[in-house]
Amino acid sequence: MSDNPAVTWEKAGDGILVVTLVQPPANPLGPPIIDGLAAALDEADRTGGIRTVVVTSGLPRFFVAGADIKYMAGIDAAGFSAYGDHLRGVLDRLAGSERVTIAAVEGLALGGGLELAMACTLRVAGADARFGLPEVGLGLIPGAGGTQRLPHLVGRGRALDVMLTARQVPADEAKAIGLVDRLVDAGAALDAALELAGVLGTKSAAALGAVVRSVDAAFDRPAEGMRVEADEVEALFASGEAAEGLAAFVEKRAPRFA
Repeated sequence: MSDNPAVTWEKAGDGILVVTLVQPPANPLGPPIIDGLAAALDEADRTGGIRTVVVTSGLPRFFVAGADIKYMAGIDAAGFSAYGDHLRGVLDRLAGSERVTIAAVEGLALGGGLELAMACTLRVAGADARFGLPEVGLGLIPGAGGTQRLPHLVGRGRALDVMLTARQVPADEAKAIGLVDRLVDAGAALDAALELAGVLGTKSAAALGAVVRSVDAAFDRPAEGMRVEADEVEALFASGEAAEGLAAFVEKRAPRFA
């Protein structure tokens, strides 16, 4: 468990770490939560066997309502730069993790909150969730990956519509445009995310990582995407991970992945 009250974590089943954001009233994405997320990822690195990290909120009505505006208003340009670097560093760790990361979203995920959710591999949302990047209303732009990750998920036109209007996207629309991967009843996002994590836990961790890297390469380096995909699948075969999966299929048994 964490000694930072803004972020706690605990194991939930085999290989799953649940990270919970709890800083009333709305989980502002300031230093306490950023530091807590970094500590949670450190814990996942230290703890053997963590295959999936689920990020959720312990507050009603809010996942993360946005950046810590009060904190931002009280810092100078150098402090703002350092704050942005710190936030981007943690979100890049989530996005680049060898583990699958899942955001379980209920309520509002705005600004940095949506950027946090988008940094995760997958997003599960309750029907009450709402998403948005309202930074233009503050004379800013999404500065923690929002302008980069949102177009990858929903396409250029939809991303511009969301960012330029600063509107909130309801959960059903978010699912329809690809911002959300799974939509469930309000209040059920965490349970659904844990169920998904359980399913992923039965798969080869090496293969899951290879799939994510190959898909990301198609967006980040389109000309290299096919080569990366080929390299990854060949590496899985050479490592013996694929051999076990193929043998288990032939033998009609559950695979015993490393």
